[in-house]
Amino acid sequence: MSQQSATAKPSLQGVRIRARKGAVKAHAKHEPTVFRDQLLKHLENVPPNDFDAVTNKLVQAGSTLEFLKYADALFEILLVGGLLQPGGQYVDDGTPLCPFSFLNAKEPAEVADMKQYVEVLNKLIRRYKYLQRPLEQLTLPNLLQYTNRWPEVQREKIATAIGLLMAQGLAAASCLQSLTKDHLVKNDISANVVTLVFRSYLSAQSMEHLAGTLKRGGIKDILLFFPPNKRDDKTIDEHFRNAGIPQVAEWWTKRQYASLKDGIITQLREMLSNGDSHPDMVAAIKARQEEHPLPESELVSCIWQGLISSIEWSARQDQNEALALREISDFADILEPFCNGPKTEVALINTVQVYCYEDTRIIKAFPQVLKVLYNKDCISDQAIIYWHQKGSKPQGRQHFLQATQPLVKVCSALGRTEFR
Repeated sequence: MSQQSATAKPSLQGVRIRARKGAVKAHAKHEPTVFRDQLLKHLENVPPNDFDAVTNKLVQAGSTLEFLKYADALFEILLVGGLLQPGGQYVDDGTPLCPFSFLNAKEPAEVADMKQYVEVLNKLIRRYKYLQRPLEQLTLPNLLQYTNRWPEVQREKIATAIGLLMAQGLAAASCLQSLTKDHLVKNDISANVVTLVFRSYLSAQSMEHLAGTLKRGGIKDILLFFPPNKRDDKTIDEHFRNAGIPQVAEWWTKRQYASLKDGIITQLREMLSNGDSHPDMVAAIKARQEEHPLPESELVSCIWQGLISSIEWSARQDQNEALALREISDFADILEPFCNGPKTEVALINTVQVYCYEDTRIIKAFPQVLKVLYNKDCISDQAIIYWHQKGSKPQGRQHFLQATQPLVKVCSALGRTEFR
């Protein structure tokens, strides 16, 4: 067997093998102070109130500085003037604060003035779109958790800025989750900051827009921003009205009403499926009403919805009208105890009108439904007359007004009477 001599493998001389970009990033030093010093050199000769010049310098700096790597440091410098260490204090290394920061805004904080500062971030993020995620996921939540360490004036400025950032779509409402921490909630700091955020947001957008932003940001319950001893509807309502943003109070009240109505509807369905007696259902509704009161007009509406949804409709359309009248006549004694006064009775008629408009299976039976409710003392002749004259809903109005003319004529001629 021949033995081959070992020969050296060929190699490239003087060739530099490039490392992967990911490997370079993983081994690169994280030096936010160096980044800060480089950024300050770009801004050192810019007048603090020359917002266009600041914007241009920042955009230019983005071509040479690592904005993506040091995005959190960048926004800390622009928002509060310098780098923060754990605990919310400035990094104390003798470096002066940035000549441009949101904390340089007027005192007290004004929305019109703060918009100029927010516009700088808006233009910067439009140029470097990758900066938005670090702003809303890292910087803002981190800043908000230290609001208890700031003077009140600084809190107002940052809160106003965050409201405007959210209104312009530059930050999600999820950043407000940091304010639900116990050390911020207990001294009303969270409630006050959120109020300032809402107020500045509403200076630019509607309440419906704010509600959608909160929903997308996962803010399901604003009670969590208030101390445990203040988490009741009356306190929340008074707080936002006193703060000059009654639209938030009204939105919250409507939302709570919707939640209470869903609870009543669900409970009625369960009790009906379990075969509970009608007096037990009335007692259960009254107990819920004492604990969490709803306006009577809202209450009768959700009782109707809970009861009518329990009907098992026939596949034959010609049988559904008779079925509906029979079922409504049967459960009318659940409605009757809560039909107190003309306003509530008209609200019930309107609820029936909208239901018949949306569920065409019984649209032709609308006059007969009113007749059943009349005979069961759920609605009065005066309520029917008022509804017909000026209290009806727009849904199918002409059809329902025409269909109930004979009934209204009888009510007007005879007053309170029993229809046969």
